Amino acid sequence: MPRLPRWYAGLGAGIVRLAERMGERRDTDEEPEPGPPVETAPAAGAEEPPAVEGAGHRPEPVTVIPWGIRVAAEAGWRLLVLAGTLWVLMRVISAVQLVVLAFVAALLITALLHPTVARLKRIGLPRGLATAVTAIAGFLVMALVGWFVIWQVMENLDTLSARVRDGIEELKLWALEGPFHVSESQINDIADNLSDTIASNTDEITSAGLQGVTVLVEFLTGALLAMFSTLFLLHDGERIWQWALKLVPAQARPGVASAGPRAWATLTAYVRGTVLVALIDAVFIGLGIWFLDVPMAVPLAVFIFLFAFIPLVGAVFSGALAVVVALVTQGVFTALMVMIVVLAVQQIEGHVLQPFILGRAVRVHPLAVVLSVAVGGVIAGIGGAVVAVPLVAVVNTVVVHLHAHVRQQNALAAAAAARQRAKTLEPAPVPRQVPQPVPQQVPQQGEPG
Repeated sequence: MPRLPRWYAGLGAGIVRLAERMGERRDTDEEPEPGPPVETAPAAGAEEPPAVEGAGHRPEPVTVIPWGIRVAAEAGWRLLVLAGTLWVLMRVISAVQLVVLAFVAALLITALLHPTVARLKRIGLPRGLATAVTAIAGFLVMALVGWFVIWQVMENLDTLSARVRDGIEELKLWALEGPFHVSESQINDIADNLSDTIASNTDEITSAGLQGVTVLVEFLTGALLAMFSTLFLLHDGERIWQWALKLVPAQARPGVASAGPRAWATLTAYVRGTVLVALIDAVFIGLGIWFLDVPMAVPLAVFIFLFAFIPLVGAVFSGALAVVVALVTQGVFTALMVMIVVLAVQQIEGHVLQPFILGRAVRVHPLAVVLSVAVGGVIAGIGGAVVAVPLVAVVNTVVVHLHAHVRQQNALAAAAAARQRAKTLEPAPVPRQVPQPVPQQVPQQGEPG
């Protein structure tokens, strides 16, 4: 993979050297244009030499190259520049991946909490106090949810372990007495192979545990950075946006300034709609799991809520986790019932809740959703999969608005040019002749009146 940018750079340098050589050759081959021909009478008895077309003049290289190749070359070097720019940008993002993900998470949390800050400011609270109250309440709710999940898992861990053991024994009996005709020696061989595999890979498991500690430290660091970023975005979001607009060229600043509020509205609608949809999924699937007497129903509902922020993929993983817990604790029938509940709720979500709650403002094609989640997961793991779809939705809104803005500006410029042409072609008004009054002669004395 590192050789590919070097190949791009070598190809670009070769193209530049070739262009310079062609320019030098053209400069050396160019001759001064001949003046107008002077007609001279041929000498008597001498024959006029035949005219040779193009003698002493070479055509321009640009005129010799076919038009299609010229267009392909113009597009090719621009594509190479774009590819190099994207590659450098991706390397920079990969180097500061933790900071980027923390800032994007802060944007998502800010989009969720900003309407509350606006309401508190309308009530009459100062901006600082409204920001502090909203941030403290939001972070407190998140911390309580995390503590509740951990508490439920620790409380039900012993019961879950016992049920898992019972479920494994039931699966073993089903495999022995089922249609697959598996013998007990084969099952013991599988268990022995699994134990040997775990024992032989102790170093890998230990290193994976150390990597888990590193991931936990990075997660805590990113969470603190996201909290501070959220505070500043809630308090000074408008000032930060005005400062960012100054970095945009003046010619493109009006379009970007008008696209910003629309992008923020799209992000706010996406976050609030996703939270509402995830909450509905968690409540109804959690109730179904609770009625089926599956252990750890509340933690599973919380996991379903969190995984709902990953479109399409998150629902599959959270539903699969609930089915597996039901299978190892309650048996095959309960697992099938849990699967039916999960599929029913997800179908209602996909066909009713998302179109109704999210609306057309953040509608993205399912293929774009799948590809964006896959690319985000490959680049940045779970965090990249979470932020991929809102990023695509915001980019789609900005691009559509900028296209409409450019068309509107072109239409206004065309209308102004048409009015200017109409003014220049309009004949000058002819001044109206006002008749002058004829002076009356006053009769002199002695003259008849």
